[in-house]
Amino acid sequence: MAEKFTRWDAADQLVTAADQAAYLDACLEEDPGDGSLVRAALGDIARARGMSQLARDTGISREGLYRALSAEGNPEFTTIMRVIRALGLTLHAA
Repeated sequence: MAEKFTRWDAADQLVTAADQAAYLDACLEEDPGDGSLVRAALGDIARARGMSQLARDTGISREGLYRALSAEGNPEFTTIMRVIRALGLTLHAA
């Protein structure tokens, strides 16, 4: 019998707000300086919470959010801040 595998998705592991905040903190710390890990983390958290609701909360279309938070995306800082606020997250400086 052949084994079936499913693709691992970080969004499936981000169940609680604490999980999501810890994940964003780790990605902020490890980001190489181009925002790629932060963008990916926000995309994963957004999918875990529900992209449709986030679209309503930010006033940005669902498609626009997927595009902005994708690996190829290059969102404006205002978009990042709108997403962070809508998710109830905060950025911290050490």
